[in-house]
Amino acid sequence: MGNELKTNELGVLLKQLLKEHSLSMRKLSEITGIDTATISRIISGKRRATPEHLQTLSDCLGIPSADLFTAAGYTINEAKKDHQSDIHASLDSIQSILATSNLYNGTFTIERVEQQLKQYQHELQSEEARNTILKSFKEKIKKVGSGGPFIGELEQMFKHYRLKKGTSADLAVMGSVLMYFIVSLDVIPDYIFPIGYLDDAISVKLALSLLSTKTGS
Repeated sequence: MGNELKTNELGVLLKQLLKEHSLSMRKLSEITGIDTATISRIISGKRRATPEHLQTLSDCLGIPSADLFTAAGYTINEAKKDHQSDIHASLDSIQSILATSNLYNGTFTIERVEQQLKQYQHELQSEEARNTILKSFKEKIKKVGSGGPFIGELEQMFKHYRLKKGTSADLAVMGSVLMYFIVSLDVIPDYIFPIGYLDDAISVKLALSLLSTKTGS
């Protein structure tokens, strides 16, 4: 009964996320590569989602994978992942999504995202770039909506960045991710719906990994 209850919790959560993103199960199948029947059975509680399913759904729907793992009934130890492992698992999912979406013809790599983040860190030495973040972040949030990817983490970064809470190195990392989110023409352009924010999700995970390493947590 415990697993059924958790699986039902996952179904409720997935239905809510589909509604927030205005997606049908069929459309979700197209962008994740998970067949519609499997998605339907997961949502109805007739099938337990695998870790691979959950990671792919996490990347596409912009929700922390830990939330999905917990709702699916996995234990804390099963749901807990090292940041770098999570990043590479996400990359595998993204590569699979891009291969089946036929919406993006470029080459996606973590290195390209890292290069862009480093460029933004350099640009953020100017007061003009900082002002761009302070003026444009909330406007971009409105465009994406509350169901957008990693909104909670981004809003926390913005709060710390705005109040200058952290070392100069930490603020540079947070600022580069915020700039990456604000600028539409990044590695995967934001206008390519619904995959445009997958690279933004990776940038957030990279930043969290770096900040975690710095604090030793």
